[in-house]
Amino acid sequence: MREFRIQSRIVGDEAPPLVIAGIGINHEGDVDKARRMVDDAARAGCECVKFQCHVIDDEMIPNDVVPGNTTDTIWNIMARCALGEDDERMLKRHAEASGLVYLSTPFSRAAADRLHRMDVAAYKIGSGECNNYPLVRHIAGFGKPVILSTGMNDLRSIRPAVDILRRADVPYALTHCTSMYPTPYDKVRLGAIGELRDAFPDAIVGLSDHSIGNYTCLAAVALGARILEKHFTSDKSWPGPDVPISIDPAELGDLVRGTRAVFEALGGGKTILPEEQPTIDFAYASVVTIRDINAGEALSAANVWVKRPGTGEIRARDFDRVLGRRAGRSIPVNTQIRWSDLD
Repeated sequence: MREFRIQSRIVGDEAPPLVIAGIGINHEGDVDKARRMVDDAARAGCECVKFQCHVIDDEMIPNDVVPGNTTDTIWNIMARCALGEDDERMLKRHAEASGLVYLSTPFSRAAADRLHRMDVAAYKIGSGECNNYPLVRHIAGFGKPVILSTGMNDLRSIRPAVDILRRADVPYALTHCTSMYPTPYDKVRLGAIGELRDAFPDAIVGLSDHSIGNYTCLAAVALGARILEKHFTSDKSWPGPDVPISIDPAELGDLVRGTRAVFEALGGGKTILPEEQPTIDFAYASVVTIRDINAGEALSAANVWVKRPGTGEIRARDFDRVLGRRAGRSIPVNTQIRWSDLD
């Protein structure tokens, strides 16, 4: 059985899915917005919030690359959205005081070191760093659980990262991801969840989803996902490159409730439950007389048939077994027949 703990929360095949509200950089560098999103996530019933940790000089060189989901450069976006260590410590305290697990994605060695100083319970590694094996190795050295997102990577490039985590003997999870913003439903590829489970049988699997709405996350639970991450914002009118693909508090609450409902509905088999007996009593049919039957008379479709309720001794499924048998006594019309009534 695959499982590990993040603080007191068990994450695993037999545990309810962990929903992660991906606040990321949706605060746009405003800590008041960040605090509000933490509060709204808690009120929605979410158990975990995730930020991004950016130490710009250690993360990238000056550049003018523009991501596909915005018109601004990645340098300008991160310079605007990066929080200082004091602010991140405050947000971690605030999240944990609200009963939430605090996670953050480091995008550099310096960011990982900052989170280590902050004593985070686990690390989320983003898809862009999945094949950044030096950084994966550095993070694994802290000995904490790792959730590794796998967008833009195939099994061949995921495998060396997993080998690093295994050698470090850290618990780990792999989240399937499509790095398109938003992701069209036909590009989500939920079949990859099963591929990850088969290729890495010691991994917890999940879905880091960029499609619109909660449909794909709910389906992913049925396919074995036990970690679900969605971008989250308190207000969809706020600016930010990830806000258009983010869910709001009402949708987050629906996601939490929905994933738990799907999880509870899994398993079991095609058996008859004791709790179905009250329905059986009225919904099943029993063999009954449809006219008065004299003692010694043979039973046929002319004098017996099947009718509700299902409280009779001889159920409809045994109708053919009574045909041709003779009545051992006179039986009035509309009587549920018992085996003792027959010779």
